[in-house]
This record gives sequence, C-alpha cells and structure tokens, in this order.
Amino acid sequence: MDEAAELRYYEEEDTPGMKTLKGATSGLVAGTLWGAIIATWHDVPRVERNVALPGLIRTLKMMGNHGLTFAAIGGVYIGVEQLVQNYRVKRDFINGAVGGFVAGASVLGFKGRSIPTALSAGAALAVTSGIIDGLGATTRTDNGKEYYPYTTKKRVVAE
Repeated sequence: MDEAAELRYYEEEDTPGMKTLKGATSGLVAGTLWGAIIATWHDVPRVERNVALPGLIRTLKMMGNHGLTFAAIGGVYIGVEQLVQNYRVKRDFINGAVGGFVAGASVLGFKGRSIPTALSAGAALAVTSGIIDGLGATTRTDNGKEYYPYTTKKRVVAE
C-alpha cells in the first residue's frame, strides 16, 4: 500500500465525541425498534383488550426502556473504544473488546444489579466484539479506488 493510501486508511472522518454520539443515536433507534417488536409479542392483559391507551402506554414504555438501554450500550462501547484507541495509538480488536466489556459490565450489570451478571455480560460483549473485529468484518474495503462526485474525463461537445 502506498503512503497516501495508508494515510487515507488511518484518517479519521469524525472526532471521538461525534462517533460516540452516533453510536448512542444508532443504539437509541435500534433499541426503540426492538422494543416495539418485543411489545407486539407480549400478550395484552385481559383488562386492556378493549381499551387502547393502557396498551399504548405499555408499548411506549417498553420501546423507551429498550431504546435507552441500547443507546447506553452503544455510547459506552464506542466511547471506551475511542478512549482506548487514542491511549494505545493502535487500531485493533483489543480496543473493541475493552469497549464491549465495559459497556456490558456497566450497563447490563447495572440493570441486572449483580456482579456475576455484570462480568458475564461484559465478557459476552467483549468476546463478540473481539471475534467480529479479529475476523476483519468491516463495512468498508479499501480497494485503492477513489470515487469523486464528478467525472474527471472531459465531455465531448456535440454540435
């Protein structure tokens, strides 16, 4: 890889704070959608079958609960990953594993209110993140091509 392509690979498009905000926002959206799906799977109690408002409130609470949990996990994960990356000055699977452990242990451990739950949730997220990062699963592959929003070839004028 030539030097320009290598520098482009290591360039950051966003600041660590912006990445953390994007992670929390993505978590909020995904969690809210997941909460809506989970709410539809639950049976409506007998009293609520003909009354819409209690069922709607229950659904919104479930959506909000899942949304905030996913937002916290996403924000803590990305935030810790960025802190570790800036501290170690390396981009590898260890950053994600540390972020996954801290996110799982702090958020899910706090929700479960037990240390064994915190440790197992942190370990599960750390292993998952480490495997995904270690196998090289990325959303972008640098193939050396640069795509411009315009053409670089001259246009032939038809007369």
